[in-house]
Amino acid sequence: MNGASREALAAARERLDALTDNTSVDAAQLAAELAAVTALLHREVSLRRVLTDPAQSGEAKAELAQRLLAGQVSGTAADLVAGLVRSRWSQSRDLVDALEQLADAADLTAAQRAGRLDDVEDELFRFGRIITSNTELRAALTSRKATVSAKGELLRSLLGGRADAATERLVTRLVTAPRGRSLEAGLESLSKLAAARRDRMVAVVTSAVPLSDPQKQRLGAALAKLYGRTMHLNLDVDPEVLGGIRVQVGDEVINGSLADRIEDAARRMAS
Repeated sequence: MNGASREALAAARERLDALTDNTSVDAAQLAAELAAVTALLHREVSLRRVLTDPAQSGEAKAELAQRLLAGQVSGTAADLVAGLVRSRWSQSRDLVDALEQLADAADLTAAQRAGRLDDVEDELFRFGRIITSNTELRAALTSRKATVSAKGELLRSLLGGRADAATERLVTRLVTAPRGRSLEAGLESLSKLAAARRDRMVAVVTSAVPLSDPQKQRLGAALAKLYGRTMHLNLDVDPEVLGGIRVQVGDEVINGSLADRIEDAARRMAS
């Protein structure tokens, strides 16, 4: 997102955080309601354009949204959507993208409240690795010929009872309503959103052999010092990794003797 849309999304995230700080708000229910509004506006292009029309006043658009959603979603969800349409958007599609992000953030908040955010982060990462290595499963989940109900049933058989409920909801929405995203890109976006809940970065660590707990702690501390932020480690094992370890943080990849390179970078930053 750019310009006005970026500012509108940032303001909406602040409103969502303020709402979900109140423990009386059911974050999982709010996520489901925001996802339903996302689906509605994705489907109804003309309505989306009306609600993002810069020629209309923000209050008029907010009142329209409130009337349309009355009795369909909770007052909390309706108020949040009304706040969104009061803002200016660079493109009408940006409103739908923002709603989708808020729905995902609300589900992650529910997981955080339950003390399960770390589990959800790890499960999203593991599911991404499974998709990458299983072409038949990926094909089944991304097939345009498969129905939404068939994809949902397949995911229930894979994740039901094995993953956190928030993970299952997030992945199911991504698979059944991808909205032009690839499955891999959607999972990566969810992982980054989960990491942002703790204001930390994600490092994908691939090693030739499993790292010990002390090694993981040292690596996490070194990366946190290097990047200046708390680091969540997504761990994977691949015997063919050159140099014994590979670390990717965003677009940056560190190969080879990680300890030497991190120590050198830390020394340069301190000087």
